Amino acid sequence: VKIREAFKALLEEREFNAITTAQISRKSGVNEALIYKYFGDKRGLLHQVLRDYLDEYLGQLESELKGIKGAFNKLKKIVWSQLNLYESKRVLAKILLLEVRNYPGYFESESYGQVQRYSRIITEILKEGIKNGEIRNDIPVTSMRQVILGGIEHLCLPKIIYGKPYSAKELTRELCMAVFEGIAKRPS
Repeated sequence: VKIREAFKALLEEREFNAITTAQISRKSGVNEALIYKYFGDKRGLLHQVLRDYLDEYLGQLESELKGIKGAFNKLKKIVWSQLNLYESKRVLAKILLLEVRNYPGYFESESYGQVQRYSRIITEILKEGIKNGEIRNDIPVTSMRQVILGGIEHLCLPKIIYGKPYSAKELTRELCMAVFEGIAKRPS
């Protein structure tokens, strides 16, 4: 726990590549060898920190979605939730959006498994919306999911890169308006 918390604190101050295991060791007050023992290397630690964030987030999200009726209401909650998460936990946003995806090992990690779990949640909501007649059935579910996820990332990424604030509520309104109009089932 000390190692992970020290690493998160360092990620708030500087980029991943600029952090050394010696710095993590000093900040956490533990022997540098423990980083290698528990995490394999600095990248393994990065994946564990990401997994910790995602475990907490997904558990809370799944619980909150249970009380929401309607596919569009659930999707709106997901969009707001992810934008709000990225705004409030910039370290997580930087890890997920800027650090891990350019490394092939990420796609074999447990943290990637959590991202796949998140994608399945969205896929199931879209399928539910199609089944209930809320969402069009002539657009592939995977395409709809990717547009939603890509929209979220592209709206907030410049703000995250440059350390600028944004309104999760406003970006949610804009994205939902743009996407939901396109996927809503139209009356025959």
